[in-house]
Amino acid sequence: MSDIQSNLKQSNAAYAASFDQGHLALPPAKKYLVLTCMDARIDPAAALGITLGDAHVIRNAGASAVDALRSIVISQQLLGTHEIVLIKHTGCGMLTFTNEDARGLVEKNLGKEARAELGDLDFLPFPELDSAVKKDIAFIKQSKLVPDDVIISGWVYEVETGKVRQVV
Repeated sequence: MSDIQSNLKQSNAAYAASFDQGHLALPPAKKYLVLTCMDARIDPAAALGITLGDAHVIRNAGASAVDALRSIVISQQLLGTHEIVLIKHTGCGMLTFTNEDARGLVEKNLGKEARAELGDLDFLPFPELDSAVKKDIAFIKQSKLVPDDVIISGWVYEVETGKVRQVV
């Protein structure tokens, strides 16, 4: 067992010993979802005041709406959410590379067969933060998979200060 797995097991035992939230309903109580980046410097619950059972939190590299669309549809159509809060962040790794860079690293580190398996996969990098927020919000609003009455907003979380600012 790795050190990570050992820590996970011990930490979970301590958490489970006092856990008393097993009664919460499957749909999120406050009927919204947050889409944010997988960056380890972001704690959505603490930063946004989300308590257990309040909201769905979808995380992926760069808080990509394209990448999260499947989860958004499930959250809304199967579990009743009707608001989307998209939050990208300063210092995001997605600002630091291009698709060509990522494909080149895969080939260098994993070989030509791995690169071939990638095909033309879009890693969805972006060169500018606010524009990326606006682009993802436009994607969600234009999707026929998201009803017109869904409330949608776009934000930037500042990893340096812990503050959020609304972009859209």
